[in-house]
Amino acid sequence: MEIWNTYFLPFVFLIEEMAPYLLLGFLIAGVLHAFVPQGTYRRYLSASNLRSVLCAILFGVPLPLCSCGVIPTAVGMRREGASRGATNAFLIATPQTGVDSILATYAILGLPFALLRPIVAMVTGLIGGVVTNAVDRDDDNADAATAGADNDETAPTTFIEKCRSALSYGFTDMLIDIGQWLLLGIVLAGLITIFVPEGFFLSYQHNALINMLIVLLIACPMYVCATGSIPVAAALMLKGLSPGAALVFLMAGPATNMASIMVLGKTLGRRSLMAYLLTIIVGAIAFGTIVDAFLPAEWFATVSHHAYHSACCHTEATPWWKVASTVVFAILLVRALALRYIKGGDSAAEPAAPEVRVTVLKVEGMMCNHCRAHVLDALTAVEGAQNVEVDLASGMARVEGDADVAALIAAVEKCGYRCQEQ
Repeated sequence: MEIWNTYFLPFVFLIEEMAPYLLLGFLIAGVLHAFVPQGTYRRYLSASNLRSVLCAILFGVPLPLCSCGVIPTAVGMRREGASRGATNAFLIATPQTGVDSILATYAILGLPFALLRPIVAMVTGLIGGVVTNAVDRDDDNADAATAGADNDETAPTTFIEKCRSALSYGFTDMLIDIGQWLLLGIVLAGLITIFVPEGFFLSYQHNALINMLIVLLIACPMYVCATGSIPVAAALMLKGLSPGAALVFLMAGPATNMASIMVLGKTLGRRSLMAYLLTIIVGAIAFGTIVDAFLPAEWFATVSHHAYHSACCHTEATPWWKVASTVVFAILLVRALALRYIKGGDSAAEPAAPEVRVTVLKVEGMMCNHCRAHVLDALTAVEGAQNVEVDLASGMARVEGDADVAALIAAVEKCGYRCQEQ
């Protein structure tokens, strides 16, 4: 029993607390995807002004896009005419929050953090967009716009089809995209809880800036989704990390990683990239300092933390609905991981009929279904490309037809990915 309480109960507790809120969040994400017309989020973002920045923030805050999924979405917005300021505002605000992560934040970190995350995301996104427009304004936005319209030919039309699409997107596509990172976050949180000594961060509690800088050095280069960062932040707080430093991790972790920095530098330019990074870093430290200096510490001694300790002491049985949610979530997560890493890994390399010319490309940098969709759209748009297939797990793309190989590679690289012929 002691081994169970020490090494396994932390993982069980975290999943039980998060599962009901995650299921609800994924459902809402699916509904947003299926019932909001394609292109709606991109029609009001072309001007280099405050209105486009505000629209980008309002569109981005509720969307459950991870920091890799938001990149191709933002690149697509940019290509369709979104200004640099609106694109940066979207990039800053969106990965920090989302319906699923807000609900999961409430479950694990309590109401104050659940309210702080979207507020901070909106403020930093607004500042980042305004600063970008000031230092790197589009003159006429001609370089951002490209030909093409929203492709609604395959979009669901009836209510039943939209409901099916919502369920498929929420409980399959979304879980395929962030499932591995969510699982990694839970595992890291459990390991931190087990192995990090009590009061590890207390030695830095009298120097909040050093505390936050250490967290930034850890959070900025690594990839962690907005939801997966929550259990890690909770575990770090239990080991002595201040609420302000935890907020720094929740801001910087989902919004930055080395892959996104490279893609954004190529897509938006150095000045926009610097505005993006400085807004996140300075904003995280500023808001973290405000939390530690001016907000009551008891606000962050959440019910969930007390529940965590009581669970470790085996006080009362877990409610049946939490158990049911945990089982359902575990089944969906295992299924999503199997679909991503097991199903059809070599489908892109299957030989075609002898009379059909086939081009096989290796695409590097795809991390989710949003990435795959952008690569698929880019290849399909090349003249002569037919029966395009893109496999996320293997990173292989298969194109039939007489499309020029150089044009195919250029189309993929224009989206921000590396590509070469196999």
